[in-house]
Amino acid sequence: MTTKLIAYVIGVVVMWLVAMRIRSVTVRQALYLVASWLFYLTWGSWLIVVLLFSSVMNYALGEWLKKRISAGRLWTGIIFNLALLSVFKYLPLLGTSAPSGSPLLIFKRILFPAGVSYWTFQALSYLFEIYREEELNPTLLEFCLYMSFWPTVLQGPICRMSSMLPQFREAWSVTDDDLKTGVRRVAIGILMSCLALVVAGGLYAGAGVEAVFNNTAARFSGIDVWFMIIGYGFQLYFSFCGFCHIVIGGARLFGIRVQENFNRPYLSTTISEFWTRWHMSLSFWIRDFLFLPLATMRREAWWRNLSLVIAMFVFGLWHQGSFLLMLWGIWHGILLVLHRQWQEFRKRMGFEWTGVMATAISWWLTFSAVCIGYIFFRAESVHQAFAMLKALVSPHGYTHRNLNPSFYMLMLLAAGGYFAVIGGSILLDHLAEAARTRQETAPGRLSNWLGILANERWVWITPVIVVLAIYLSVIFQPGHAETGPVMYALF
Repeated sequence: MTTKLIAYVIGVVVMWLVAMRIRSVTVRQALYLVASWLFYLTWGSWLIVVLLFSSVMNYALGEWLKKRISAGRLWTGIIFNLALLSVFKYLPLLGTSAPSGSPLLIFKRILFPAGVSYWTFQALSYLFEIYREEELNPTLLEFCLYMSFWPTVLQGPICRMSSMLPQFREAWSVTDDDLKTGVRRVAIGILMSCLALVVAGGLYAGAGVEAVFNNTAARFSGIDVWFMIIGYGFQLYFSFCGFCHIVIGGARLFGIRVQENFNRPYLSTTISEFWTRWHMSLSFWIRDFLFLPLATMRREAWWRNLSLVIAMFVFGLWHQGSFLLMLWGIWHGILLVLHRQWQEFRKRMGFEWTGVMATAISWWLTFSAVCIGYIFFRAESVHQAFAMLKALVSPHGYTHRNLNPSFYMLMLLAAGGYFAVIGGSILLDHLAEAARTRQETAPGRLSNWLGILANERWVWITPVIVVLAIYLSVIFQPGHAETGPVMYALF
């Protein structure tokens, strides 16, 4: 893995040096495409043929749809894409659950192309945008680059052609802002990824989130379950958000702005707000291309609420065709409906829900509800999931603890560190603003230095982050053997 990482870094540096000397936009696009295919080959091997097939198929479907925009042609494109996705994502599940001797066992042998869920949804968004009569005219080269772009091809964010195409066609030259932002985001992503490994593996072998969840024979108390689901929530966030930081930073080094995927989601005070901050590229995709078309089919309030549940059910199904993930989607759909009903109740009653206490209660309820949902998202089995739910509501389950003491300490550090870093970032923003105001009214050396410290934080934060990442990856190595790929790395 270390050798592959070094090869990636060298490859990106070489491509960056070559790209900034290329003046032809088409040649630069071709360079990016070849680099993207080579990058995918290192992860997907010969399964790159699936990506190539999907790219050519959807380009042809798009050209066909543009000739005569109709619902029938759009549905043809949807069916082709969902059929391709289902072959690799859902047929193997039939093979896994099939009894011995069943002909369905052959489906277990189907290999999974890395990132197929992400680039399939990108292809569908392209067809939807054409159906909505967006002015999109990519060449085959540009469309293949859109589908295969190396930073996003494995784990997103899910991009849209209307955003990416103009950037692919821009003349590019290196800017200080791109360099600063790119380096800072990559450094933050590396640190978050290392933190995810520590939380997953634990301070000691067998004392991390992965080992605790994998111990299906263990009996957990209510306290254990709360620490498990909060710990998993931060493991998932550090891993996926860290990867997205690396993706966004890597693309930004080449002047490409990729859609943000996270925006401090665990500060949300409502479940609706959470879904505008978490996995934003997918949640907005579901909103724009599934929920809104469904909700506008009928005007009744019950149908709009049902559309929310259906949309979130599909959200869960996209992750994996398992019963637990379907329950996770339904859980969030119900939470969204309840939030909508709460809003309607407040409007009818003229009830104000403001102030520090109301905000604190709203945050606590939202964070707790999201964490309870992680039981369905991560549990090894339905039995384990319902045992954990039972422990949460059992009063005597809060009188004892069964896990390694280091587990509780690590989860507290992970959660506390998250909120402390956000608080520090907000403080630096206020410091920068105060220094700017001070410099305008009463210029001085101190205010100047404070402004530089806050505004150019990437200069001193980046090396600190890199050192911390190296330290964490070395000092807590014993627990790493226990970890596997996080959920979002399996799509």
